[in-house]
Amino acid sequence: MAKLLVPTVKRETSEFDRGLGFFDAVYAFAITLLITNIDMPAPDAWKSIGTLLGGTLGSQLLGFVISFVVIAVFWKVNFDLIRDFSGMNSSVVIVNLVTVGLVVLLPFTTQGISDPEIVGLPLPTALYACNIALAILSQMIMFEVGRRSGLVAANHPPAALWAERIDALLKVAVFLASVPVAFLAGPGWARWVWATLLVISPLSGRWSDRRVRESQAAASGEDATGSVR
Repeated sequence: MAKLLVPTVKRETSEFDRGLGFFDAVYAFAITLLITNIDMPAPDAWKSIGTLLGGTLGSQLLGFVISFVVIAVFWKVNFDLIRDFSGMNSSVVIVNLVTVGLVVLLPFTTQGISDPEIVGLPLPTALYACNIALAILSQMIMFEVGRRSGLVAANHPPAALWAERIDALLKVAVFLASVPVAFLAGPGWARWVWATLLVISPLSGRWSDRRVRESQAAASGEDATGSVR
């Protein structure tokens, strides 16, 4: 454990770049692992697109695409959060390790929602939803730890912080809400709960972005369009 207790490293140092490069590599590795969930189709399946996708390959490819997008979004969020950091300390590194650990688990839980033999069971869908919800929460905690440690360089007024928290917590709530739905109504209905994010996420994201701009403008004595009051 003592090995994880590293001093604060500043952004313009090789140690910071090494840490950031490690986390980026783990996200890339997690995406690469997704391909292991796809089984090679039998030779007869290659006769046409219909036969190729008509077996297990179709559902496996769908699971691959969904989780590829999910992991890419996690990487992009991590990139955006770290961009505002002036450095990293032990606490930030440890929480980041928890986050990437949950992300690396996604190829395993993806197997549960893409394997035709178990895709109809509620537990795989529930585990996948919990996996994503915990990873989102872990990223939130990482940012909060960095902010409370004085490592966040960008200006984040309280209203902007709460807007960003609500945006993330809405996503967590959707995935956690799908867990009882999976057991009570079936995994298919739980995935429809996930689909509501196609509407909720853009709306909450735009609202959050607007609140952040307004709060930052108010803090600097300007309105949201950049005009001085």
